[in-house]
Order: sequence, then C-alpha cells, then structure tokens
Amino acid sequence: MLRAKYINKITEVNKLFLDKIINKDDIVIDATMGNGYDTIYLSRLVGENGKVYAFDVQEEALKSTRKKIEKENMNNRVELILDGHENLDIYVKDQVACVVFNLGYLPRAKHQIITKPDTTLEAIKKSLNLLKPNGVISIAIYTGHEGGMEEKNYISEYLNHLDQNEFNVLHMEFTNQINNPPELILIEKKG
Repeated sequence: MLRAKYINKITEVNKLFLDKIINKDDIVIDATMGNGYDTIYLSRLVGENGKVYAFDVQEEALKSTRKKIEKENMNNRVELILDGHENLDIYVKDQVACVVFNLGYLPRAKHQIITKPDTTLEAIKKSLNLLKPNGVISIAIYTGHEGGMEEKNYISEYLNHLDQNEFNVLHMEFTNQINNPPELILIEKKG
C-alpha cells in the first residue's frame, strides 16, 4: 500500500520507480553524485556484482561519497569520477539499466556551482544511447535556484520531441505546492 510519506519528496517518489527498474548485477550511473546518497542507494540495488558509476565536478562531493561507500564496504562496486556528466560516455562503455540525475546544486556547498542546461542535455543524449532496452533515465529537476527554470525548459523542449516509438517520457510534478517544488521526469527506452 502506498503511504503518504512516499509522495512528499520527489526523491522518495523516484525510489518507488527505481526499486522496480534496477536489479541485482545491473550497471547504473549516478550522473550527479552530490553527497552520495543516491550512489549508496543505487549500490544497494545493484548488489555486490553490479556497478555504479558516479559523477561530480566537485572534489568535496567525491570526498563525502567516498566516506559513505567505505563505511558501507561498497568500494568494489562503485567508481567515483571527478568529471562532468556530459563526459560519461568516456568512462562507461556498457549498456546501463538506469541513469539518475538530480539537477541543481550540491546541498550545503557553493550554490554558484550548478548543473547547466547545455551539459545536462548532452549527458541526457549520451545516456539515451547507453540505455539497454527498458532502461530508464530519471531526472529530478529543481527550479528554485537561478538557472533552474531555464535548465528545466531546455531539457523539456528536447524530451517533448523524443520519438514515441523509441521512448516513453513521463513528467510528474506537485501541483499544489508553492515555492518551485521539484519535478520528476522518467524516460524509458522501449524494449
């Protein structure tokens, strides 16, 4: 049964889907590592024989995440990459089950360092190519910061024109919340 606590945060709504999408032994990408919470979550889903590639442009994100994966003894299944997600195809050569994006800025860090429309869209396009059939890209979009709405509109314009014979695109939002609530977009590559 769905309980209300699962629909109060976009990250919790996202987990309802990710729990069904990601299997043991899968290869997945955390395109915006941040403080590593998604990296740890994804690592648990893929299990000991799976693989998580986690990207961020900030050294502090890698340090924070490295501590978490060492504490959880997950070093063998996570590769931390200090680079922008637009370069993910340089590091990931296999097909992936899922790519997770949390757009915006690193919480409790410099809010001037944010994801950008052009590099995010490039990363999404490359992710579409890496997805295995029935694989999913999950994009949590935060629009309350400077540049956030521009990034959302830029990405949405592209996704609205994806070929429906190849992809399903689902866009979810909180319609009764104020102050720019986050939105969730899921893109499924048809099998």
